[in-house]
Amino acid sequence: MTSKKKPDRSRRSERSRRAILDATRELISEVGYAKVSIEAIAARAGVGKQTIYRWWPSKGAVIFDSFLALSEGGGEGGGEGEVTLPDTGDLEADLKAVLRATAAEFADPGFERPVRALNTEILGDPELAAQYHEKLAGPVDEAKKARLRSGQAAGQLAADADLDLVLDMLYSPLTLRWLYRSGPLTPEYADALVDATLRAFRP
Repeated sequence: MTSKKKPDRSRRSERSRRAILDATRELISEVGYAKVSIEAIAARAGVGKQTIYRWWPSKGAVIFDSFLALSEGGGEGGGEGEVTLPDTGDLEADLKAVLRATAAEFADPGFERPVRALNTEILGDPELAAQYHEKLAGPVDEAKKARLRSGQAAGQLAADADLDLVLDMLYSPLTLRWLYRSGPLTPEYADALVDATLRAFRP
């Protein structure tokens, strides 16, 4: 007798999930956040609407997951698990690695286009901005602060440093340069931001 192998439903489900998230980001890049619909996502991904609603309760939930998925395997961790930053014991080296990865993401068209579209919508939508900070930016910022606290414990960062201010000095210039396309996002620029910030907040 020969036995037929059962289809791997988990693998098929993961393929469908990835197709939905990829389709969502593509559509946001093309038509903007406000014009994306569940119907359009389903058509682009080649799935039925019921498949999307089985995993996500709303369009907003799909969109947020699509942006979370962008950072899977990236320099700041992310994705569906706990967000963590590298901790080799060398705060300077770790921050440079993370900031370089962030600069590289901003320069990647596959990342840059949907994120720019989302930022454009956030500027005019306070509710969307609040959701973004609660579900995306907030957890990532907490992971960054956890790494900074580890640096404080190791004596590599001033014990009384304002961690929100440290993050502002690290990331705001990079974000503004990307947002306004005012200069290249090079590894050297990322390193310079880390050097300047640590000079300001060393013990």
